[in-house]
Amino acid sequence: MDVKIVNFPQTRVAALEHHGHPALEHESIKKLIAWRLENNIKPSPAHRNYGVHFNNPHTVNPIDYRVDLCISVDEPIATNSYGVINKVIPALRCAHLRHYGARENITAAQYLCEEWLATSGEQLGDFPLIFHYVNVGPQVPEAEMITDVYLPLAP
Repeated sequence: MDVKIVNFPQTRVAALEHHGHPALEHESIKKLIAWRLENNIKPSPAHRNYGVHFNNPHTVNPIDYRVDLCISVDEPIATNSYGVINKVIPALRCAHLRHYGARENITAAQYLCEEWLATSGEQLGDFPLIFHYVNVGPQVPEAEMITDVYLPLAP
């Protein structure tokens, strides 16, 4: 796999924190989409979609699962009834790998964390794994989904 070391830029995001069973994540995604539609924020280079994954849904106790579902924004967002809040993904030095296909099992993340890191000479940074969902929406077939995976590294 073609792992690259990149500098992830500081990114202001509107975030919905999902805590709890991974099977209920789709409910949080629906809330974020409803907020996005209400605010007329369309997917674009200015409004990218991210997941900040604090743990692995396949190995963590489901009640301890956490992911921040995020949309990049230029300005702070207003308080709202959806629970979407302002956050910042900091500038980070990361290992980057692109994943093609369904998002239920992102093998690029597994490879970076379980194989590449151990042999790379790099050390894990102090920020969670970041997924950039390059293309989103119900019109995107699973086979055509693209997810960029960023594994934060020590400076």
